[in-house]
Amino acid sequence: MQNTSKIFSLVIKEYRYDWRSRSALSGMLMYVFATVFICYLSFKNVIDIPTWNSLFWIIILFVAINAIAKSFMAESKALQLFYYSFLSPYHIIVSKIIYHAVLMFVLATLGAFIFTFFLGNPVQSYLQFSLALLLGSVSFSSCLTMISAIASRATNNPALLAVLGFPVLLPVLTVTIRFSKNAIDGLAWSVNQPYFILLLCLNALILALAYLLFPYLWRE
Repeated sequence: MQNTSKIFSLVIKEYRYDWRSRSALSGMLMYVFATVFICYLSFKNVIDIPTWNSLFWIIILFVAINAIAKSFMAESKALQLFYYSFLSPYHIIVSKIIYHAVLMFVLATLGAFIFTFFLGNPVQSYLQFSLALLLGSVSFSSCLTMISAIASRATNNPALLAVLGFPVLLPVLTVTIRFSKNAIDGLAWSVNQPYFILLLCLNALILALAYLLFPYLWRE
């Protein structure tokens, strides 16, 4: 119970920090809006379903990188020392993954609404598409949060996040795109079930690795 309380307090702290610096959240929303609007001007109404799906996930991927890159890099040495002295590394990594997963799901949902407004909405199975958004958000959060911790130990180089993040996210992104494409086409759940199980397994593996490896990184 005490561990849950600490994790919840850290999640609230992350939320309040982002809410105080609203320019960061506004910048991410503006990035989504501007990118979708440029796609609208380029494609008009001739965009097909595979292109719609690919553009959507490309934009969400770059939003995730921009949103999570600051996870550890924005924290001062004094704050990290405070965490190191009074908190378990498990509390820190779990709270950051939870917060970023929720943030990414909200941004992905808003991105889907913006896509619908400008480029239409070809989705036929909203439940399956929502599952793809949720599992994709968790994957992006867990991968990029861990890589942000690694980059923060390597002279806070933001470019390292993109360099390390893309190869790690590539399998997840590939499965998520196929999952969401089947949801857009309205295929039966039996067709998408293998992709759903594979995404669950990938998420479980990534979360387990982050949970096991982060304490060693935190001691450095």
